[in-house]
Amino acid sequence: MPTSQVLDELLRRLRPRGGQDTADGTRALLHWLGRQIGAEVALVGRTGEVELCTAGFTPDVLAGVRSTLTRLSQGRLAAVASRTGAVHVWCEALGRQVPRPVLAVVSPSPLAPESLTLASHVGTLAEMARRARQADDLAVRHQQAAARLRLAVFMALMTGEATLARRMTAGAVPPLLVAQRLRVHLLRCPPPDRGRIIDAHQDASGYHGRGLMVRCPVYDDHLICLLPTDDDGDATGLGASLRELVRGNPHYALGISAPAPLAATARAYDQARHALAVARHTPERVTDQHGRPPLAGLLPRRQALAWARAFLEPLREAPRLTVDIAGLALHFPRAGVARLLDVSRNTVAAHLTQVQDSLGLDLRDPHSRADLALALEITALPEPFGDTGAVPPPTTDCLLSTEAAVTWAHAFLEPLRPVTGGSVHRTLRAWIEAGADAQRTARDLGISRTTVRARLGTAEQLLRRSLLTPGPGTHELAHAFRIADRAP
Repeated sequence: MPTSQVLDELLRRLRPRGGQDTADGTRALLHWLGRQIGAEVALVGRTGEVELCTAGFTPDVLAGVRSTLTRLSQGRLAAVASRTGAVHVWCEALGRQVPRPVLAVVSPSPLAPESLTLASHVGTLAEMARRARQADDLAVRHQQAAARLRLAVFMALMTGEATLARRMTAGAVPPLLVAQRLRVHLLRCPPPDRGRIIDAHQDASGYHGRGLMVRCPVYDDHLICLLPTDDDGDATGLGASLRELVRGNPHYALGISAPAPLAATARAYDQARHALAVARHTPERVTDQHGRPPLAGLLPRRQALAWARAFLEPLREAPRLTVDIAGLALHFPRAGVARLLDVSRNTVAAHLTQVQDSLGLDLRDPHSRADLALALEITALPEPFGDTGAVPPPTTDCLLSTEAAVTWAHAFLEPLRPVTGGSVHRTLRAWIEAGADAQRTARDLGISRTTVRARLGTAEQLLRRSLLTPGPGTHELAHAFRIADRAP
């Protein structure tokens, strides 16, 4: 066979086909070599074990050349021809990295020079294929490690730990973590598209230029992107690319938060979720959320902190994991919390039962969930300046009767008043009283469940809040009704 045809055949045998990987190609190549030179062939790995071989190869034949294999593997020899029993064995070390794999060829008679040359070429190709397979494996592991690190950085930012996020990057601090403020972009897209989008924008460092993209660990169709606010005007930046993706695909939607400090990433994420709920119902499918001040920040600081600490006092001795699970369960479904923390759903349920028993709450009730969320938000705010003397904790109703709270509640509910004769307003109130259960709401109002969900969707657009998934939107709605009902 002419040399050019031999080379073509070698490459054809080695090239993976269909679902075949490079190991299958190497095995096919060894079988082809055995047929060409009338011998049995084996690839001996770095540990001295036969990794691949032809059908008639007997590993016992290597017992007589074990010391030779050791010297070849250690780099003390390049190639050796010997005889053991009635067969001839030719061995050649492959590659440069010690310990080295060895190609072993067993034949009933000494091999001709052309056969030895062909075997040497096959051995070289097998080693190149092995190294290519290792490189592919390393690349996959790098991608997986980079994804885990990005998620860890994001979760640290979600807990307000910007300094911890920087330390987690082991000195290779990404540009996002030296920015003063950021926006959270939340892209809704088919789950298989998330990896493709992340890979398309990932750089050699494992980040995304000045941004950070992570698959949402809770919602499979959400892609989270954090961008410094000084990239807002960049027409070629990642934010512009996300908008372009939405324009070109009717199945995509994008919610964008208001600018926020790195320590307020959780608040920005909630804003992006609200914006995404609105964006899904708009022709452009893109909504830029202009954040309304949260209720927790409007209440009188010292009184609010006294109330929150008294409210949470029964949890003071609880494990940190219990409090963390309670906080996450106010924003995500229980299954999502379990996936986020890599624990079982039963573990999540057990911790939430402990929280309910300690606080005397029913966390299925939106009002109880709203009060717990408010207490956690207040304690997460910076300590008050100036006089920090102790004040008696007010009751919940007293705390929510301040002028600032009443003004906030009326402003929150105002968009509902002129709509469809008040039907959306009445449906929302009934939905809250029914435990945010659409089926119970439909039964109580004598309408269909589809109508209830349609009115909730309308309310999401009017209030610019996410209501159809667990989270701050429902908590704010419960507080707004409670305050408005008690206001003069």
